Amino acid sequence: MHFVTGGAFNGKSKWVKQHYELYAAPHLWVSAYQGNSVPENTESWLELVILEGLEIWVQEWNSQLVIHERREKWRELLQSWVQWEKEAEHRKLILIGSDISKGIVPMSAEERNWRDVTGWAYQDTARMAEKVNLIWYGISQKIK
Repeated sequence: MHFVTGGAFNGKSKWVKQHYELYAAPHLWVSAYQGNSVPENTESWLELVILEGLEIWVQEWNSQLVIHERREKWRELLQSWVQWEKEAEHRKLILIGSDISKGIVPMSAEERNWRDVTGWAYQDTARMAEKVNLIWYGISQKIK
């Protein structure tokens, strides 16, 4: 699994497309930014899967689950995605999420909770990932 993070509109998606030469390669791109739901079923996945907008999916759970349930749901999904990747040699999973930890701490408890859970989700993701890249202003920095 490869986790790519960085600021919003800093070129994460473009970097992934160039790095993995996705312009010609068959792949499945699931984006929360395009309104796609978090994928819980991996049955129809291609060998290369990109999941984009992790923070949006975490935010969608705000009204449905309490904090510890959101983190547990993320861990369960992450485990199932990693298991899918390990089941076949040529499978590759790339996760893209915007860093929302910078800047002013939100006033509302709901937004602070979203920021906290997203941070924990990213820590879990980085821990399980084989590679982690940080993208700022279109420039990649390998951090794992």
